[in-house]
Amino acid sequence: MVGSRVDFARAGVGIAVKAGAPKPDISTPEAFKRAMLAAKSIAYSRTGASGIIAAKLMDRLGLAEQLRDKTKLVDGVPVAEVVAKGEAEIGMQQINVILPVAGADYVGPLPVELQAYVDFAVGVLAISKERDAAQELVKFMSSAEAAPLIRKSGMELPPP
Repeated sequence: MVGSRVDFARAGVGIAVKAGAPKPDISTPEAFKRAMLAAKSIAYSRTGASGIIAAKLMDRLGLAEQLRDKTKLVDGVPVAEVVAKGEAEIGMQQINVILPVAGADYVGPLPVELQAYVDFAVGVLAISKERDAAQELVKFMSSAEAAPLIRKSGMELPPP
């Protein structure tokens, strides 16, 4: 159905460290840069939205070349799993992907000035055989009732 797309959530990018490790200060863009430069190793996804965001951020901050030798690009698993195993000191990925990983601690989101988001949308396909049920799901996912569940998962509501 045309016009049935609804943006229902967005996920920011955050930082993870191995459980129990010291949490770096990432509260400001300058603190974030210092933390990245001080880290022994940094991991983010090779592909996917958060990996693209991380790579562009490192370029934008002029850190990509300086960090090249200590950057691990991850494929096929959550970056926080690599951090939890001790294969990287710091990991960057969507917050909702970091939170459920055992053995990794969530440090916090990127500073507001550096943050970028991955948007999540839902809609009803034109070929849907269960159009009414699909429309009810879209309605629920964008409702006030779903908002606490979205936040609990580490995502945010999209701006109005």
